Amino acid sequence: MAITDIAAYTHLSPQDIASLGEELDAIRADIEESLGARDATYIRRTIMFQRTLDVAARLLIVASRSKIGWVAGTAALGFAKSVENMEIGHNVSHGQWDWMNDPEIHSSTWEWDMVAVSAHWRSSHNYRHHVFSNVLGEDDDLGFGAMRVTPEQPWERKHLLQPLQNLLLAATFEWGVALHGLDQRRSRADWIAQGKEVVRKILRQGAKDYVLWPALSVRRWRRTLCANAIANLLRNLWAYVVIFCGHFPDGTQKFTADVLDTETRAEWYLRQMLATANFTAGRFLGFASGNLCYQIEHHLFPDLPSNRLAEIAARVRPLCEKYDLPYLTGSLTHQYASTVRVIHRLALPNGA
Repeated sequence: MAITDIAAYTHLSPQDIASLGEELDAIRADIEESLGARDATYIRRTIMFQRTLDVAARLLIVASRSKIGWVAGTAALGFAKSVENMEIGHNVSHGQWDWMNDPEIHSSTWEWDMVAVSAHWRSSHNYRHHVFSNVLGEDDDLGFGAMRVTPEQPWERKHLLQPLQNLLLAATFEWGVALHGLDQRRSRADWIAQGKEVVRKILRQGAKDYVLWPALSVRRWRRTLCANAIANLLRNLWAYVVIFCGHFPDGTQKFTADVLDTETRAEWYLRQMLATANFTAGRFLGFASGNLCYQIEHHLFPDLPSNRLAEIAARVRPLCEKYDLPYLTGSLTHQYASTVRVIHRLALPNGA
């Protein structure tokens, strides 16, 4: 059931919640105070690595004479697109690197390499999702307006197709993000203007991936066209898995709008901790996921650099133990299996 009173659910006193908030504020202050050259070097090297890998992969796709080389190039291109999308694009758009005052790595100027418009996403995701995380009727990312992920959402016959819809969304995730960014709360004129921006972005992205790059490959244009399509598919599937594993496994809590009426900063922290989930990852998997294996920490501090989330997690988890709060984590396969179970179960009416 959706939570209506966070303090009652967690059995914490107002003093406990305030103390938890103060300890989390202290973590933020420590990280902000220590930001510097090491962090700036990290993001610049990450961008350089991603762009170098992208170019190398495209050259391998075109120049290779064997199927193995083409497969390797396509896989490398898919990984490069995933890094650009998650460790760079997602995190830059959150303003994690704005403190550098570098116009190339700033949330207001970055446009990522997929069909969604960054500015639309910053509104739908940074604000609607992160401020109102898992609040029924407020968080548009709760099922992305397409799927039923909590029993409080009314069941409709269309939800019977939810398992198939889940697979379709996984394969076309960038398109889902693009359409999800269209704000239905805006006036008709604003909504139409947003729609035109999406169309322009789709045309630019499509021309780059499926016209320009194949044309530069001359006689081997088919190899490049196919590789780009598969690389985009791989990126879509990976982004979908990471995002869903951070938000929809069993144990992630949902909330009624009542919690917002008198919510303090400390209670907001507490809601983020209850609404999200991590998955265990080493350095490579963490990097590949944009460090969203630390979704709990990311939701607590969405504008702190992703390379610091492992360090933050080492301090957040003991706090959960101290205040007897759940710290939802598990292997990637476990979290995804849990997510799929939720999606399939809620495709049926409550009690079915």
